[in-house]
Amino acid sequence: MDFNLTNDQLEIKDLAMKFAKNEMMPKASEFDEKATMPLDILRKAWELGLVNTCIPAEYGGNGFTAIDSMIITEALAYGCMGMNTSIMANDLALLPIVIGGNDEQKKRFLTPFTQDYKIAAFCLTEPGNGSDAGGIKTLIKEDGDDVVINGNKMWITNAGYADLFVLYGTTDPALKHKGITAVVIEKGTPGIEVGKKEDKMGHRCSDTRAVTFNNVRVPKKNILGGLNQGWKIAMKTLDHSRPMVASSAVGGAQCAFDHAVKYAKERVQFNVPIANHQAIQFMIADMAMKIEASRLLVHKAAWLLDNNLPNTQLASYSKAFAADSCMQIATDAVQIYGGYGYSKEYPVEKIMRDAKLIQLYEGTSQIQRLVIAKEIFTR
Repeated sequence: MDFNLTNDQLEIKDLAMKFAKNEMMPKASEFDEKATMPLDILRKAWELGLVNTCIPAEYGGNGFTAIDSMIITEALAYGCMGMNTSIMANDLALLPIVIGGNDEQKKRFLTPFTQDYKIAAFCLTEPGNGSDAGGIKTLIKEDGDDVVINGNKMWITNAGYADLFVLYGTTDPALKHKGITAVVIEKGTPGIEVGKKEDKMGHRCSDTRAVTFNNVRVPKKNILGGLNQGWKIAMKTLDHSRPMVASSAVGGAQCAFDHAVKYAKERVQFNVPIANHQAIQFMIADMAMKIEASRLLVHKAAWLLDNNLPNTQLASYSKAFAADSCMQIATDAVQIYGGYGYSKEYPVEKIMRDAKLIQLYEGTSQIQRLVIAKEIFTR
């Protein structure tokens, strides 16, 4: 075992952290309050090579490993979990193309994302189907050389700005997961209706909307892996994306922790800094342990990916543990700040709101436990 990062990884970490602190953190509260997407900041991240980390080098990407992606994600989430969600959503949408696309599809759909800043959206969740992904209702019907798509998607990140949609539908709802099909849809295709921007508790600068597909016609050459092959692609995608979301939780938790430690040294009660009180020390110690454990789970899940080893169980370990830990750490940070922590003038209030979403998207903490149990009992 070697827990050292390579020199290249240390440089990537330094670059991403400087960007997080200098570009993201100073504007995080402003964009959170306005609930607007920070397009200029996102473009700057792309210009530095911090976006679309999943694109292989042969298609114009930087050729990052999974570990590299986790390092970048943690650093950017330290700056703002909401902004990082918009950045991460590109990887979530492009990963199915990397995993299930043929060479022609990868050249056609991935290469443009390396030539200019573009935005992608992953369309899986529906108004009535979130955790039960196998029960999606969006229909994909063959019609000659095309397929025609009808259905509604919900909670779609980046939907209002997307240049590309990767949609999961079914050829027959009765087939459940065996009918799931993944298809790429380009912006401007007739029949795409993007709904209003959702007014959310956290990640407010991230664009989230419903998307309706009314008789959207796309060529069969846009289907990833063939008809009825989408479920395998979706599951492999989640094996990659769940550790990435967990890494975002680690970044947010680390930021909350650093704020709490700094404040505990400065805040004086009973004539001493509150850092001298055992009650605060125990909270800080628990926070530190959870961050370290979360990061190790994330890196092991990513290491398995980089070594072409099954990581489904570790991906869910990392997602559930890091998400739950981030929520607890953010809550404790607010507690350490006391009344000030409840004010929007101080940073931990936003981190607490942002932390909650990590327990919900990419599979709730409860779904992760179901996945873990299934792996234990059946694999």
